[in-house]
Amino acid sequence: MLEERTLRILVVSDHAEPTPELREAIRHRAAAGGVQFRLIVLNPARAELHLLHPERHDKATEAEQTLRAALPQLEQAAGAPVIGSVSVRHDPMDAIEETIYSEPVDEIMLAIPAHHVSTWLHQDLPHRLRHFDLPVTVVGAAPTD
Repeated sequence: MLEERTLRILVVSDHAEPTPELREAIRHRAAAGGVQFRLIVLNPARAELHLLHPERHDKATEAEQTLRAALPQLEQAAGAPVIGSVSVRHDPMDAIEETIYSEPVDEIMLAIPAHHVSTWLHQDLPHRLRHFDLPVTVVGAAPTD
């Protein structure tokens, strides 16, 4: 008899404070059972700043404090501990690739607004993630201009 293993879900958000939609998506996915959530919050510093720029680290520290305060909400939704951190990366693709290459991931949940132009060109994040051959769930999928 094969033993079922826990699926690891990478949740990527551009906000350290989880939205009600994200909490509900986590609650819904956790209800299926056998999952563990790993949340990566994108660095809120401006994208053009160098990785070693002090503002990038200051913004990450602020976001980390917000995330630490919000983790109990996510853990309540998940019904289990949630691993959360703020990425040094601002770009979601960079943060996702860095995580996938350093730890096992079975699914991806995105809580990042899409943009119309990138969606029309099929250059939006869900399309770009297809080469990982992982299920991708988009939370709050309404595109922005």
